[in-house]
Amino acid sequence: MEEIVLKSPTIEELWFIEKLLSDPETMSYNHAYGGTINFPKEQWEEWYAYWMENVQGKRFYRYLYNKNLKEYIGEVYYRYDESTDAYCCGILILDKWRNRGYGTEGIKLLCRSAKENGIKEFYDNIAIDNPSINLFKKLGFIEKFRNEEYIRVYKKL
Repeated sequence: MEEIVLKSPTIEELWFIEKLLSDPETMSYNHAYGGTINFPKEQWEEWYAYWMENVQGKRFYRYLYNKNLKEYIGEVYYRYDESTDAYCCGILILDKWRNRGYGTEGIKLLCRSAKENGIKEFYDNIAIDNPSINLFKKLGFIEKFRNEEYIRVYKKL
C-alpha cells in the first residue's frame, strides 16, 4: 500500500474539495439529495474559517494525500453534532481512486486522529444503497439504526 497521510489543506488548495464535490461519479452516493454540490471560490474563505481555523475542538478536516503519487485522493472529517450530542465522521474518495484500499486507510487514520484528540466515539449516516457500509462494518462500526434513507453506524474508539 502506498503511503497515505492526512494533510491540512491551505485555502488555496480548496480546489480539491471543489473537484470532489463537482465530480458526478464521486458524488453518485448523494443521488437522492441532488448528486454534485457547488463549492465556488466565493465560499472558500468562510468554509476555511469554520473548518480549519475556528474549530473549537468540534471539527477536524483533512485531505487524504498519497505521498508516492503526490496527489490528493480524498477527504476525511469529523464534527460535533449538537442534535445527537455525538461526533459524526465522514470520508469521500475521488472516484478514480476507489476500490484500492484508500477508504480503509483513510478511516483508520481518521479514527487514530480522533482518539488522539480525545474523541471517544463516532457515528456516520450512510445512504441505504451506499456500498461503503461494508467498509465501515469491516472496520468495526456497528449498525445502530436503519430507515428507508440511511443506516447509522457507530464505533467506540
